[in-house]
Amino acid sequence: MNALRGFVVIRSATLTPQPALTTVTENNRLRLFCGSANTVLAQEVARYLGMDLGPMVRKRFADGELYVQIQESIRGCDVYLIQPTCFPVNDNLMELLIMIDACRRASARQITAVIPYYGYARADRKTAGRESITAKLVANLITQAGASRILAMDLHSAQIQGYFDIPFDHVYGSPVILDYLATKQLSDVVVVSPDVGGVARARAFAKKLNDAPLAIIDKRRQAHNVAEVMNVIGDVEGKTAIMVDDMIDTAGTICEGARLLRREGASKVYACATHAVFSPPATERLSEEGLFEEVIITNTTPVPEDKRFKQLTILSVANLLGETIWRIHEDSSVSSMFR
Repeated sequence: MNALRGFVVIRSATLTPQPALTTVTENNRLRLFCGSANTVLAQEVARYLGMDLGPMVRKRFADGELYVQIQESIRGCDVYLIQPTCFPVNDNLMELLIMIDACRRASARQITAVIPYYGYARADRKTAGRESITAKLVANLITQAGASRILAMDLHSAQIQGYFDIPFDHVYGSPVILDYLATKQLSDVVVVSPDVGGVARARAFAKKLNDAPLAIIDKRRQAHNVAEVMNVIGDVEGKTAIMVDDMIDTAGTICEGARLLRREGASKVYACATHAVFSPPATERLSEEGLFEEVIITNTTPVPEDKRFKQLTILSVANLLGETIWRIHEDSSVSSMFR
């Protein structure tokens, strides 16, 4: 889908829908449902698969408790539940758990939790005493609720896959972003990691971007959501710098990095991330004039109109997720999509 909403461009990946999906919907084996976190993305996935989202009742009681009821038989079916655990994180996570439990009690043959954005992923290890590893806790909750398999996109830490004792398919939003960047025909590009922890991600991105050179921003984090940028490692003078990260939260790190790149002589600065968390004051920071040529994100989480700005481009990962769901259902290779 190509559409223009103000200054925001929304694009989809260029994958072709599978013609055999008609057979799947006719034999009632594959079922697709969604929570309330990102219904637009779920509808796009369903459109790619050539099917409708399953009927489901979702409501909230007066005391805030959530209620979910599947409104068709799913006995013996392979059910896919699309629900990113984005803001409000706790509500969306609880809704996912309730959906999984409802499907398990309805005798679904297999339940796959499709989690485009995995919340609590940043608490993946103990960095101080008496902390909780909530990424592992969430994995336990999802597994105990009854999920048979997980499909997630661009985890903050790849080791989170090991927190699950059920099959886990980890896919990446980079092909969608790379496909879009190819249309811009940028020259003299350098890929920049906003911190040392993202070097592996940036290196893989640079390799797919015609083996572009790599630069690294060295920073010292003083507290949660507070970062102090120190210096840039690599040559960025006169180049088009593309900063790559898995998510943009408050945008403090990526904006300080962009200012540093400008001071070091970068001619243009682009920001690319799969997940747009956009906690305040991210929008104000990212929309600063003269900082970014473009901020490129995907629609794994919904971006409200009041958080959109003229430099923002939203790319759809619906076709990518739809293709992955189809391959899982058909027992085909998922990893071959990224070679």
